[in-house]
Amino acid sequence: MATVGSGKYTYRLIENWAQLPTGQAFGNTSAVATDSQDRVYVFQRKDPPVMVFDRDGRHLGGWGIGAFASPHGIYIANDIVYLTDRDDSVCLMYTLDGKPLQVLGRRGAHSDTGCEKPGELVPRAAGPFNYPTEMVPSPSGNLYVTDGYRNARVHRFDADGRLLGSWGHPGKTEPDHFHLPHSLVVDKSGLVYICDRENNRIQVFDASGKFLTIWSDLRRPLDISIDREGLFCVSEGGVSGLSPRISIMDSQGKVVARWDSLSAHGSWIDAHGDIYLALGARMRIDKYERQS
Repeated sequence: MATVGSGKYTYRLIENWAQLPTGQAFGNTSAVATDSQDRVYVFQRKDPPVMVFDRDGRHLGGWGIGAFASPHGIYIANDIVYLTDRDDSVCLMYTLDGKPLQVLGRRGAHSDTGCEKPGELVPRAAGPFNYPTEMVPSPSGNLYVTDGYRNARVHRFDADGRLLGSWGHPGKTEPDHFHLPHSLVVDKSGLVYICDRENNRIQVFDASGKFLTIWSDLRRPLDISIDREGLFCVSEGGVSGLSPRISIMDSQGKVVARWDSLSAHGSWIDAHGDIYLALGARMRIDKYERQS
């Protein structure tokens, strides 16, 4: 097994970590997250869309059959599962065992951005939603959504799903301009970190959407999560012939560890510092197990 990183941030790669029942195979593995008991939840584009494993990769079950048109993002906090159904333009909350709690948006109702082809720079930004990518909670209880493949906005809702505000415009270079906001995370102080995928950067905002800074040393950032130490794990997709990679960064955007990897559409760093990769069209989950 390959070893990557160095010093305090050394990891052992476990390929094909998740052990499926005999005769089963993953679909496109879009995203991954863990709960408070270290169980691992894989969001795949196949029924059942949510597959659950223990920390050693043993299959525990699955749920959500028929509930999603196009699984995209997953986030777990306080044992609530936050999911996005990209093509149906809805964001959903579930219990750990698959009971629905709340829905933001109306299925199949897309805001008017003038964009028909997902991933293109949109003609104009609009309200919620047009192919959203991820929903995450914040310490205040507010919810944030990156919106996403056919929009160029971040939306903030209260805990009851009322829209409090939105920010962002289509563009390639300026602050507050987005080309495919693909993932986000909110830290303990309420700062919001946005993977501005096609602009090869992460933008940082305060809780109300005021621009603070840009982290620019990135290659198509696909997903972002935070560990117990406040470090960020970013899976990068690679760009212009440069390889995909994993970056571990501090709260100022300084790289503390980095290595080349397969392109992980989804990634998650757990309470032990282990990193899970959802490898998309490769239809598998890999794991980087921290050694130090």
